[in-house]
Amino acid sequence: MTHDQLGPGHNSLTTDTLRGVITEREIPLRRSSASDALLFATRSEDHRRWRELFSTPEFGHRDLAHHERVELSYRRLRTVAEAIPDARALSRSASALTALHEWAGPADPGMATLASIHYNLFLGSLLDHDHEDRDLEPYVRMDRIGTFLCTEAEHGNDAVNMETTAEYDRDSRRFVLDTPGPGAAKWMPNTSLTGGPKDAVVAARLLVDGHDHGVFLFLTPLSDERGHLPGVRVERLPHTSGAPVDHCATTFEQVSLPHSAMLQGDHGRLSPDGEFTSSLGSPRMRFLRSIGRVGMGKLCMSGYSLGATRQAVAVAVRHGAARLTAGMTRGQRVPLMAHRSHHEPLLDALATTYAATLLHRSVVRQWEVAGAAEREEVERLVAVTKGWITWAARETMTTCRERCGAKGLLLTQGIAGQLAANEGTITAEGDNQVIWVKAAGELLMGGFTPKPPSETAPEQRSLRDGAHLQDLMADIERVWHERARTRLRAPGTRGNPMARWNGAVTPALELVGAHAHRLAGEALLEATDRVAAEEAERLHDLHRLFALRQVAAHSGELLAGERLTAEQVRRLPDEIERVVASLEPHALALVERFFVPEELPGSDPAGLPDARPETRLEAVAESERNAA
Repeated sequence: MTHDQLGPGHNSLTTDTLRGVITEREIPLRRSSASDALLFATRSEDHRRWRELFSTPEFGHRDLAHHERVELSYRRLRTVAEAIPDARALSRSASALTALHEWAGPADPGMATLASIHYNLFLGSLLDHDHEDRDLEPYVRMDRIGTFLCTEAEHGNDAVNMETTAEYDRDSRRFVLDTPGPGAAKWMPNTSLTGGPKDAVVAARLLVDGHDHGVFLFLTPLSDERGHLPGVRVERLPHTSGAPVDHCATTFEQVSLPHSAMLQGDHGRLSPDGEFTSSLGSPRMRFLRSIGRVGMGKLCMSGYSLGATRQAVAVAVRHGAARLTAGMTRGQRVPLMAHRSHHEPLLDALATTYAATLLHRSVVRQWEVAGAAEREEVERLVAVTKGWITWAARETMTTCRERCGAKGLLLTQGIAGQLAANEGTITAEGDNQVIWVKAAGELLMGGFTPKPPSETAPEQRSLRDGAHLQDLMADIERVWHERARTRLRAPGTRGNPMARWNGAVTPALELVGAHAHRLAGEALLEATDRVAAEEAERLHDLHRLFALRQVAAHSGELLAGERLTAEQVRRLPDEIERVVASLEPHALALVERFFVPEELPGSDPAGLPDARPETRLEAVAESERNAA
């Protein structure tokens, strides 16, 4: 069934309602409001810079062969470099770096991936280690492009067990970087000759006199204008379905590196004479400190997905408001958004996207101010947020693609290609499932104490009360926490850690999801206190819709635990219907707060030759006159 054949919904936009919506839609792109500040408060100048740059024709979609798209992404990367006032400051600032990702991802997934690798994983790693005597200017000017080599063919999420070695020779005061076998090939960095000369930070095991001190990073030249350097072996990998990047398998054969190649810090120092010292006794902790930029990378991947999600929601809602279809009477024409069956899923997507954006803003702020004592907790929060946002992006973009029908399949529409590219964010900087399993274990083993139940009886609370809905989401956390803890103590698993964990992991992962939902709802609800009354009402409605969906999905558990009454469970569908009806007339105004350009470079998001508001209004008014 096409969208033009949609059946009747429960509600339709009247001419007067549509006129009000169109008035909202005609708000100039640059107009500032309190809700704009909420969404883009972190480094607003950075958001403005990237929004304007990536709205230019240079970043429009082009139908090119894969290798041409990769070359274009590298050219665009240099355009980005020219727009950065201070590359070092960008790499050090979570708010500035994630702002870049929020706009780069929707503009060009390939370019965004390259920028993430160069500025975060590569340049950021150099800055995070001792670097006073290191010349970083070639990377700041992008005379040489940086990449990051950690994952190996047989060591992905267990990269701490990687096999690549950097053996130090005291006499020559040099390292020998070597790949011992096919399983140790670095997999799948952008190490081809495309884009120009490149250097890498390579994760390898530090060996001194045969003793393994753990994994550290080593600055390694890969290529120059003539080709790959001696000992560097690079093999192109098959194309992925997502962002066009020159992925390769890379190995090293007795590559000689100077003593200065090792990235050193308090976690590990090697003197020119070969004496090793470290403030950390655990090789695993040294490894995690060496690749600490992966934590920032999780924030960047979340930002990348957020930008793509906001673009998809904006395109889909505008399409629904512009595209006319059959109404309830003969000859009547109404926008697709008039039908409940069309706009309800988009309003859910809108609520989730607002919640995700505000959660991300909160987590970035916490990352920037966290001290050593809070670092472990904040890193877990970053991992939980990254998993939830990137998974939610997949679901939301799928909904938006479907609501745009066949036009949603066009790469120029800015959804289908982003949906495929988003799969990369789900795997990059820690596969979602793996980092959530780790977070689940930490939450169960003392890293989380569930909020106690509200002392107010459920029958005395309203499903329209945001605080009560947050309490219910906390109740959901407690349900899964208790269930997982019970499974850990299940009889018959004593002495079998794998059996114990396998019994507990499913409810433990549900706990992580419930934790993310509560935190996102909390961020959205708190935002209502920072805007004017009219805007606060819209944010309250978005929060209610977001929270009610979570409560409805777990209503059985909440009823069994006496946190909801039977009457409240029966009312849940009507409460959702009420808030959907309240939000529907404001959908366009709410997506304008995302500042997605009305026309993406090289495309028409509405998919119509004439999507002007006044044209749509005249068409609806005429259909109503005909119907009368």
